[in-house]
Amino acid sequence: MNQTTILLSSITLFFLMLRTSCASLDTIAVHQNIIDGETIVSRNSTFELGFFSPGSSKNRYLGIWYKNKNMTPQVITWVANRETPLIDTNGIVKLDSQGILFLVNGNGTTIWSSNSSTSGARVNPVAQLLDTGNLVIMSENTTIIWQSFDYPGDTYLPGMKLGKNFVTGREMFVTSWRSADDPSPGEYTISFSMAKGNYQQVHIRKRSVIEGRIGPYNGIAFAGEPIYKTNPVYTFNYDMIVTENEMYFVLNFKSVYELLRLMVTPSGKYEVWHLDLRKHEWMQDLTFPSEKCDTYGLCGPYGICNTVTFSTCGCLKGFELKNPREISGDNWSSGCRRIRSLDCAPEEGFLKFSSLKLPDTQNAVFDVNLSLQECKVACKKNCSCTAYTNPNNTVGGVGCLLWFGDLIDMRVYTLNGQDIYVRLAASELLSNLSTPIIGGNRGPRSRFPKKRRLIITISLSTLAGLFVIIAICVWIKRNSRTDVEREGKVLEKDHNSSRKKGSIELPVFTLSTISRATNKFSDDNKLGEGGFGPVYKGVLEEAQEIAVKRLSKSSKQGLDEFKNEVLCIAKLQHRNLVKLLGYCIQGEETMLVYEYMPNKSLDWFIFDDLRKSLLNWPQRFHIIHGIARGLLYLHQDSRLRVVHRDLKAGNILLDHDMNPKISDFGLARMFDGQESEANTKKVVGTLGYISPEYAANGLFSVKSDIFSYGVLVLEIVSGKKNRGFVHEHDHDVNLLGHAWKLHKEGKSLDLTDISLGESWSIHEVLRSIHIGLLCVQHRAEDRPTTAVVVSMLAGEGSLPSPKKPAFFIQGSESNTVAIRPSSNNGVTVSEIDGR
Repeated sequence: MNQTTILLSSITLFFLMLRTSCASLDTIAVHQNIIDGETIVSRNSTFELGFFSPGSSKNRYLGIWYKNKNMTPQVITWVANRETPLIDTNGIVKLDSQGILFLVNGNGTTIWSSNSSTSGARVNPVAQLLDTGNLVIMSENTTIIWQSFDYPGDTYLPGMKLGKNFVTGREMFVTSWRSADDPSPGEYTISFSMAKGNYQQVHIRKRSVIEGRIGPYNGIAFAGEPIYKTNPVYTFNYDMIVTENEMYFVLNFKSVYELLRLMVTPSGKYEVWHLDLRKHEWMQDLTFPSEKCDTYGLCGPYGICNTVTFSTCGCLKGFELKNPREISGDNWSSGCRRIRSLDCAPEEGFLKFSSLKLPDTQNAVFDVNLSLQECKVACKKNCSCTAYTNPNNTVGGVGCLLWFGDLIDMRVYTLNGQDIYVRLAASELLSNLSTPIIGGNRGPRSRFPKKRRLIITISLSTLAGLFVIIAICVWIKRNSRTDVEREGKVLEKDHNSSRKKGSIELPVFTLSTISRATNKFSDDNKLGEGGFGPVYKGVLEEAQEIAVKRLSKSSKQGLDEFKNEVLCIAKLQHRNLVKLLGYCIQGEETMLVYEYMPNKSLDWFIFDDLRKSLLNWPQRFHIIHGIARGLLYLHQDSRLRVVHRDLKAGNILLDHDMNPKISDFGLARMFDGQESEANTKKVVGTLGYISPEYAANGLFSVKSDIFSYGVLVLEIVSGKKNRGFVHEHDHDVNLLGHAWKLHKEGKSLDLTDISLGESWSIHEVLRSIHIGLLCVQHRAEDRPTTAVVVSMLAGEGSLPSPKKPAFFIQGSESNTVAIRPSSNNGVTVSEIDGR
């Protein structure tokens, strides 16, 4: 490349030729162009902008690099046309009067432009390359219209922002090159935690999967960062900015003799380099990951990575291996589980663990105003809170970080580690007072004396035997009664027993209270009827609106589903799950009392030709997000892993603000920490939403819910039902098949509900359809996890290509199963013979 630096006027070719030997400036004005072979340079001659070809590639790109003839290879810091290279040396850079910078090829076709505008006003704009390496477009009053720092490539320079603007939605993160010869976006990104309420940390992702984590932020630096090589020649610090409109961090660097850059390599390494301006030599200060413990979540939930005191992974005290037979030195993905489960008893407390990299804060909440003692009180009051700490290491710094759900990606840091207080059962607190902080590969064992353990074992065995005998007697005694009456009495007795034991903590409503609230179950108050029975609207004496689900005597669901829903949903609290307020068991009556949802269910809107227009695209996208967050809680963040098994549009209720809430847990199944899937001979659910492995083999897991969610996403986008879908040009495929065909033809936007008009974002719609297709893939292992779905919806990372969906053609393909309905309406509950 010709490195002669020059600024060319485009008035006449003769004038251009006269300027070829002149010293270049650092600006481009209107009516001045740069052609391939010419550059502009920052005033301090540190950075240069022009055309280049990376490595052995012959493609041409417009970029910025460090200007130093003695450095080989050339170090590029920014590329304009990453995805649209020039194929020859005829490129021209132009700046128009509106403040937009264009890169055009020899045919005059624009292949890249800056995303800038001055609303039609003439402002005599100038493009300038600053000494920081930032290319800016400014108006005549020096107002910045556009800057390259807002669109980073694979390199972070001091002064750049990494984060998110909540007003514009623009995210600023670093993306690797595809290879050393190809600057197009690669597989790896370094992104800052960009969701409101999330505590600051940095993720390295491959596509959408987290592979490394740096942080969280401790008020001074990112505590999870590897030990940094100190350099007395320069200093730097972070500024963390969190406002209502944006959240980002900026690195401030000060040195006379050094330059600094941070980058992500095509292989996924995060590296920090400094340039010695006297020696003209780049020196590496940091690389991450640099050791085994830097791998994200290597030791699984509640596991600790430590290569000093034991072989790689161990369990926190109070925890033991979840799957001892599956654990090896290289496979700890199952992690650890509690030795004694939590029951929110007053005796529960917290054990302090020191010198740790704090767990991933994706499922944590931060309050800047609480002291450490106030933080402890807040965590103790919330039964879902699993740990707390003050992450702020500054002098006198306050702040409260509360974790909800599993603790993951922890390791021992002897120099820059922090303290964390983990919730444990009372018995584990006593047994761990005199033991080391962290257990080894085997996990901790009970510290009860042998004699005491024997007494406890005998007592529990005796109680279990008595319980079995009593249960048999009750069953024999009640056997002569009618089915509904007998089961109702047993349930009522179980309910009373459970309340005494404290396992059910929901309010109990009397029959008279509910009868008054619903005007004696008046037909005028009836909201609808499902497989369980009718649902009524009611108003309590304190003016609280409720929805009452009343078990029908003729229902083929019944008491098992009723008990399942009470026991399941009573333990679940999330903004995207319907709230169970209480229940009633009195005589032959069994009822569930929910919060009232004034906007009914999702299917009431999207499947009605008139009402569907009331749901615009932002509302639909908000609903898609909310359902995913509710599923994430069920699958990952709740005490027990819950598989809903009947996720459908009719079971998504909408509150006053159109926030979605997952409802109807009568068919849900709860897994303990060791289980992830199960088999059943009786397949239940709703036709059109059941996954293929569940329909054919009775195998259900969280991936079964993911399949149902994918169907829901495609229904929300299209406004069409999957089951019974008919297309005028293709009558054989269902909605999934239609979406797949459009995707393969590059016509996915044709799936969009016509009732949306023009009120939708192309990017959001295309991403939603793509995610929906990923969720309905035939093989369960190909479908993304719920956490990955949530991150993909947030726009994080590129999306993999989906494979052909299950149930592609209605009733004709080999992966389609025959479903035999057993419920009264043939829709809400189905049975399938396992094969």
